[in-house]
Amino acid sequence: MKKIIDETKYIDINKNFRVPMYQQIVDSIINNISNGNIELNEKLPSINAISKRCYLSRDTVERAYRILKERNIIVSIPRRGYYVSKPETLHKSKILFLVDKLSSYKMKVYNSFLDRIGLNSKIDLVVYHCDESFFLNTLRNNKSGYDFYIIVPHFKIDNLHHASYTEEVVQAIDAIPKNKLMILDNLMPSMGNDVAAVYQEFDKDIYEALNDGMAKISKYKKMVLIYPENSVYPFPRRILHGFRKFCLENEIDYEILNELCDGMSFKKGDLFIIMEESDLVDLVNQIREKRFKIGEEIGVVSYNDTLLKQLLGIAVVSTDFKIMGEMAAQMLLKRQTNRVKVPFSFIDRPSV
Repeated sequence: MKKIIDETKYIDINKNFRVPMYQQIVDSIINNISNGNIELNEKLPSINAISKRCYLSRDTVERAYRILKERNIIVSIPRRGYYVSKPETLHKSKILFLVDKLSSYKMKVYNSFLDRIGLNSKIDLVVYHCDESFFLNTLRNNKSGYDFYIIVPHFKIDNLHHASYTEEVVQAIDAIPKNKLMILDNLMPSMGNDVAAVYQEFDKDIYEALNDGMAKISKYKKMVLIYPENSVYPFPRRILHGFRKFCLENEIDYEILNELCDGMSFKKGDLFIIMEESDLVDLVNQIREKRFKIGEEIGVVSYNDTLLKQLLGIAVVSTDFKIMGEMAAQMLLKRQTNRVKVPFSFIDRPSV
C-alpha cells in the first residue's frame, strides 16, 4: 500500500510571496521529488485535502495539478487519485537555446519557455547576434553536449540584409538529430516535416493583421512603412512583401522608407508603421513637436508588442511571444515533432 504524503510537510505555501500560489504548489512538489522526499509512484494528497489544509481554493490546486499532469510529472488514476509519474521526468534535460538577439520580445519567448518547461531541465541561453560565424562555431563546439537544440534562425548576410538561413547554416542544423531539434519563430523551408517548429509567417501575418485592422486603417490616406534595410538586427524581407500586397489589393497609397529622418515631412492622413523601437520614439517626438494629434491626424502602428507600447497606447501588429515560448516547451515535454503557427494579430490602441 502506497503511503500518502502529508501535504503540509511537503507543500510549502507562503501567501506573502509574489509567486502565484498554484506555482508554489508546482514548485514544492517538483523540488521534493528531485530531493527524494516524494518517491516514484507515491500517492499525492487529493485536491480537496490540499485545499482544506492549506486554505486554498480548489481552482488553485486544480491548476497546479493540471500543470504537473501536462508535464508528465504526475498521473491521475480514476477513483484512486494522483501519483508521481515516470522516473525519466526527474532527469534534467540539457537544452541549448540559440536566439538571434536579446530583444524584449525574444526574452519573452525565452522566459515563457523557461516557466513552462519547469525545473527538470538545464537551459543554456546563447545570443549569436544574427552572426553566421558565431552561430556555426557555437553549434560546432556543442555538437554532442545537449539533449535538445532550440534555434531561432535570423541572420545578416554580407550586405546586412536579412537571411533565414545560408547553405552553411542548413548543413550545420542538418547534422543535429531531428528528434533533438526545434525551430522557433522563423520557419526554415529546407527543414523536413519531422522537425518540430513553432513559427511566424511574416508575409502572410502582416497582410492578414492589416486586413483585420482595416476599419481603423481606412481613415488614413497614405501608409508609410519605415523598414531599416541595414539594421544591426535585420527584419525578414517577407514583411515588405506582405505590406505591399495589402496596400496594392486595397488601393492604398504607400511608401517604404529605409530610415526615419530628422525633420520628417508629415501630412494629415499619414499612417506610419514602425519596425524599430528607437524609430518609434523618434517618430512620436517629431509628431508631437509639429503639434499633430496621434491617432487622429497621424496614425502610428508598431511592429512587435511590448509592455511599454501597451502602456503608451501604441497600436501594434504582433505575434504572441508568450504563447510561442509556451508551445515550444509543451511540444518538447511531449516529444512532439509537429509544426505550429503562432497567432499574429492587429491590436487596436489609441495611436490609430
